[in-house]
Order: sequence, then C-alpha cells, then structure tokens
Amino acid sequence: MGLPLLSLIVFTPAAGAVFLMFLRSEDVVRWTALGVAVLDLTLCIAMLAGFDTTTHEMQFTERHPWVPSLGITYALGIDGISALFVFLTALLGWICVLASWVAIESKVKEFMVSLLVMQALMLGVFSALDLFLFYVCWEAMLIPMYLIIGVWGGDGRVYAAFKFFLYTLAGSLLFLIGVIVLYFHGGRTFDILALTGQDLPFWIQSWLFFAFLIAFAVKVPMVPVHTWLPDAHVQAPTAGSIILAGVLLKMGAYGFLRFSLPILPEASIYYSTLMLALSALAIVYGGLLALAQDDLKKLVAYSSISHMGFVTLGIFALNLRGLQGGILQMFNHGVTTGALFLFVGLIYERTHTRSIADYGGLMKVAPIYTAFLALFTLSSMALPGTNSFIGELLVLSGGFAANLAAGAAAVVGALLSAAYLLGMYRRVALGPASIGARFKIRDVNAREMAAILPLAVFVLWVGLYPKPFLNIIDVSVKHLLAHVHTTGSGQ
Repeated sequence: MGLPLLSLIVFTPAAGAVFLMFLRSEDVVRWTALGVAVLDLTLCIAMLAGFDTTTHEMQFTERHPWVPSLGITYALGIDGISALFVFLTALLGWICVLASWVAIESKVKEFMVSLLVMQALMLGVFSALDLFLFYVCWEAMLIPMYLIIGVWGGDGRVYAAFKFFLYTLAGSLLFLIGVIVLYFHGGRTFDILALTGQDLPFWIQSWLFFAFLIAFAVKVPMVPVHTWLPDAHVQAPTAGSIILAGVLLKMGAYGFLRFSLPILPEASIYYSTLMLALSALAIVYGGLLALAQDDLKKLVAYSSISHMGFVTLGIFALNLRGLQGGILQMFNHGVTTGALFLFVGLIYERTHTRSIADYGGLMKVAPIYTAFLALFTLSSMALPGTNSFIGELLVLSGGFAANLAAGAAAVVGALLSAAYLLGMYRRVALGPASIGARFKIRDVNAREMAAILPLAVFVLWVGLYPKPFLNIIDVSVKHLLAHVHTTGSGQ
C-alpha cells in the first residue's frame, strides 16, 4: 500500500498517549486508550497478513537519516524472528487496558499514558534495525515500567521499582559499553544488518558476548540475576505483570537472537555449553522455587524463570528444532503466563488476597473462571493439545541433541512444572468450598471475557495447528543457523 506500516505500528500508541493528555474524563480516557490499542493490533494483523514467509530478508523496511555524521539512521524492519513479537506486544497491549479498567482507580490518565508509551517503546525494540535506535527504545522503556510499578503497585512498590530499575540499568550500562565497542570495531556503523556481516576477532566477540549476556540475562531473567522479578511481579498492578511477563522478558531472549548469535557467532558456539548449563539451572531452580510458594503471583513469577530457561536452552542448542522451539515458546509464554497473571489479578480484585491457602472450592462459586484457569494451567505445564506442548517438545528435542545433561534437566523442570501447577489448581479451584464464606465471589463478566478469549484462542490454535506460526519463523531460523555455523565454525 506504500504506507510506512511499521512506523504506524510503533507510533500509534505514542500518538495515543499524547492525545490522552488532553482528556479529562476518566471514562473517555479508558475508551480512548482501548481504541488506540485495538487500532495498533489491527495494524499488526495487517502486517502479518502481508508478511512473506518464503524469505529471510527484512520486510516493511524504512530507512531515514537521523544523525548522519555518526552513521545513525531511523531504520525499521521485521523478519520471521521479530514478527511474532510485534504482534504479541500489540495483542497484550489492549488486554492490559481491559485488565486495568476497574483495577486502576487513581491517576487513570497517567497510567494509560505510561502503558501506551511502554507499548510504543517495546514495539520499537522489536522493529529497530539500527543499534542506536534499539538502545534508545531498550533503555527508555525502563521509565514507564518503573512508574507503573512504583506509582500503581502494592505496599512494597517503591522497593520493587528501585530494584527493577537498578538491576536493568546495570545491565543496560554494560550493553551500552558493548554497543560503543561494537561501533568502533564493526566499521563505525550502527546498522544491525551490516554488523552481522562483520568478521570480528574472537577476543572481541568473547568480550562483547559477556557484556551482552549480563544485559540480556537480567531481562530474561537468568539465575542468578533473577531476584528482581518476583518483587516486581508481586508489587506491579495486573497490567504491569502481564506486560512484564508477556513482553519485557522476551526482549532479553530477543537480544540473544538479534545480536549474540548473528554478530558474535564464534563466541556463541564456544560458550553455548555455558549457556545450556545456565538454562538448565534456571529451569530446575525456578521450578523448585515455584513449588515452595504460597503466594499465587510469586508462583507464576518463579514459573516464568523456569519457562524462560526452556527458551534460552532452545536458543543455545544451536540446532533447528531447538531454535524453532525457543522462539515459539517465547510467544507461547507471553500468551500463557500473561493469561495466568490476568487470572491472578481478577481473583485479587474480588478477594484482595493472593495467598493460595485462602482459597478452596472456587469452582463451585466461579465455574467459568476456573474452567479457563484450568486451560491456562494445562497450557503452562505443556499438556498435548495446548500451545506450550509444541514449543516445549521442540526445545526438548533440540536440547537432547545438543547436550544430554541439559535435556535431562529440562525433563526434571517439566515434572516440577506439573507438580506446582496442578498443586496450585487443586488448592485454589477444588477442595472444600470455604472461600464463599469469607469473600463475595462473582464469575467473570463480559469485559473480562473479552480479555480472556483471545488468549484462549491462541492456546488452542498453536496447540492444535502450529503450522502458520512455524511457517513465519522457519526461513529466518534456517538462515540464522546457517550463518552461525558457517561464520562461527572457525573457533
């Protein structure tokens, strides 16, 4: 159509945020924010409809000089690796608006502005083809996320917000140093595609690999730099937890896919065993921590550490099945864990407690709620027929092919996942109907169903017919693997 589609996708939430600033009525603010988020999702659907799955080349590209003297350009584009995450960001964006409809009672305008700015910056991260532009979006999104946790969070929100900010800022500073080093050793350019073609010495690759590793590991998060995550999730409002688990964590794994593997192929191969070991540690350790929780939100938060361990295991298996599974599991985790945080938020709005011990027999007073909770619980434990099964199966297959011990650890993590998720569901939904005596529970309403149903559709769609999603990523994954093994085999 000749339209700058990616710019429209990135800047629609930002323009909506500016427009919201001039509105006074909180109801108008809510409806306008929802309209902007739905419009952005519609643009993303149009983007996927026109996406060519037969090529690994960047599509919908835009390039405009920004700071020519430093080689900085405003460059956007997507391939099969980034397309799903652009769509996922827009999908969860409007669900976050719905989840905040009654949960956010004060400073509604400011909250919706922060949410839309956050969405615009995350879309910029997944669309940027210029390293400087990527870093600007990567770093700037800390501000709205910090505000969402620190202003609208729980009683310990200030501590959690500072901890989140300091952890991620420390990683970002190392990333910035790496960017500067890469600029001077990569031909004085910030063009990500041009940097991919550079043949950097192994010692430079190694130094950059660990500088990037710390920055990306904090975002994933990987053990031992994971301790900010439970605090941030517990204190964040429901929408903050959804966007944090659904999109923000994916940006660390996306950094490995966009920078570590293609730009530092020798180092990625050489240190792949270390990355597999760290991934296996996250899978098992995160599962054990989740198993010990009595707080619903903490349980889901620690489960994210374990499930993201599957993602990094698939990525650094450095084979087709592992990498396909890792990328697909990033999308699946965004859908499933975003849904679980939504459900924790819905029940918290009714009871104002997250303690699993306070629940029991919820199925008898909220059957629709517990039926959908069962679906997302089974998805999170990768039951066949759900989305996570396909991704986890591919990751396990690739993991065993790469390293037998790492694959075995992933199986242990899968068993732990079944234990803590089924245990949680049994205690919350089944058992004696004691919850009705203390809380007035109502089942989900139409607004809440509007947020739940799209996520349920993707759980079943990917689980029963994953081919369209695998087709999107297939060619780009094969090209990335060929590049890594061809250029990185010298070490």
